[in-house]
Amino acid sequence: MSEKKFNIAIIGLGFGAEFIPIYQRHPNANMYAICQRTTSALNEVGDQYGIEKRYTSYDELLKDPNVDAVHINTPIPNHGEQSIKALKAGKHVACTVPMATSVEECEEIVKLTQETGLTYMMMETVVYAREFLFMKELYESGELGKVQFLKASHQQDMDGWPNYWPGLPPMHYATHCVGPVLGLTRAEAEYVSCFGSGTIREELHHHYNSPFAVETTHIKFKDSDLSAHIYRSLFDVARQYRESFEVYGSKKAVEWPLVEGNPLVVHTAKRPEPDIPQRVECPDYAHLLPEEIQPFTTGGVYDSDDNQHLSFTQGAGHGGSHPHLVHEFLDALVTGRSPYPNAVQSANITCVGILAHESALKGGEIIKLPDFTLA
Repeated sequence: MSEKKFNIAIIGLGFGAEFIPIYQRHPNANMYAICQRTTSALNEVGDQYGIEKRYTSYDELLKDPNVDAVHINTPIPNHGEQSIKALKAGKHVACTVPMATSVEECEEIVKLTQETGLTYMMMETVVYAREFLFMKELYESGELGKVQFLKASHQQDMDGWPNYWPGLPPMHYATHCVGPVLGLTRAEAEYVSCFGSGTIREELHHHYNSPFAVETTHIKFKDSDLSAHIYRSLFDVARQYRESFEVYGSKKAVEWPLVEGNPLVVHTAKRPEPDIPQRVECPDYAHLLPEEIQPFTTGGVYDSDDNQHLSFTQGAGHGGSHPHLVHEFLDALVTGRSPYPNAVQSANITCVGILAHESALKGGEIIKLPDFTLA
């Protein structure tokens, strides 16, 4: 492994603090700086992890010539603007999901990466979760046979979350659904059609002018006979938290459990009927990582009873994905290759959700993905 190191700055220290010790142990990272608007919170985290460079101003951080890359973990409405600022300042960018909240912001990020040669990666947890990596292994080994259909869901009760969440259109935060259905075969979405269903309580409508309790989308893959079905809910739907991903092949299919914590179910064709399904405990994939960060697939900052973050606990620890995300980003920087998902792929994934909501408002009208989201 290369000994080259990159100075990393983490912006946003709620969920973002989860990544600090991973960068500190990764052989290609120097956990250089942190940024948080509240001085007390900034110093608490800085003191805990021994980080000297601390900023309360993102703009001031971007002026620091020693910062090579920023990892953005701020609220959703800030992602696009902050990624654009970082790229204009000459910094590589890793950004939590979604990439942005508008098609225009996604396009600007893609344009900047093409003009500057800088690296952008959307840090989509599901495509590095152990369950996805298990299905990816079956796909790449040929055990699934021909992939025939994919399905994903993300259902979550967002009451009580920060003030930009109330009334959010479900598909505006759909990357945990879209990412895996496109990511398994590295496909691109060509067009979408979405329907809204049900109605959230009236006091939530005005935030985004969206009434839908559930949005359900069909995605047509570009240059493929495949399509996928995804659905999403955020308010007023009785359901345990569930980020599910399912793949149906000609030889095998893998289905997510209905209740979190239960095993995956693998269906094998041509067996006697009672033997078709088998419950399978998903293996861990720490062996794919540098030894120094392998322990983080099963433990992290927010996995103890006295130190929890809602996004981590509701997400079942995000499937051990965090060290995989960090390694993918850093390895791309070291080798000069493109990470997954890169800017174009991230735009395709994110714009599926944005345009799906537009489709729902138009009664399911087919909407094509813009050209800049296609390789």
